[in-house]
Amino acid sequence: MTTTDEDSRSIVLDVTIAPTTLLSALRGHLTTSLQDLDEDHRYDILLVVTELVTNVLEHTPGTGRLRVLRSKAKCEVTIEVDDTSALPPEHGRSRLGGTRGIGIVAVNKIAREWGTRPSADGGKTVFASVRCANDETSAGRCPPTA
Repeated sequence: MTTTDEDSRSIVLDVTIAPTTLLSALRGHLTTSLQDLDEDHRYDILLVVTELVTNVLEHTPGTGRLRVLRSKAKCEVTIEVDDTSALPPEHGRSRLGGTRGIGIVAVNKIAREWGTRPSADGGKTVFASVRCANDETSAGRCPPTA
């Protein structure tokens, strides 16, 4: 049994990230899957997904995994990205130089919370939770999933 205080979540997307991953295809799928969300909320989710997946593609060896989870109890979408690097994301710096390195800064501004947790294989999971701008469940802005 689940009460409204519990965070029962459904998977919106669960895919492998590889060098051949097309961010535009991921964004297109999520736009369709989350079409009932407010446009601003959906845009924030797409931006966080783009930044976290880009970090895997540009800053870690190997492949990764993306999961997008939607809370049934509140207006919240959680993005989780697994990768094979034990190194945490660097806030505001990039080994690629130049004007790079603002992805985690953007995630920090948008997400209600974000962070990392180690995985058993020596890598990590980077996660971020994004809520509606009004931070409430409201039938007109962010309906719960069925």
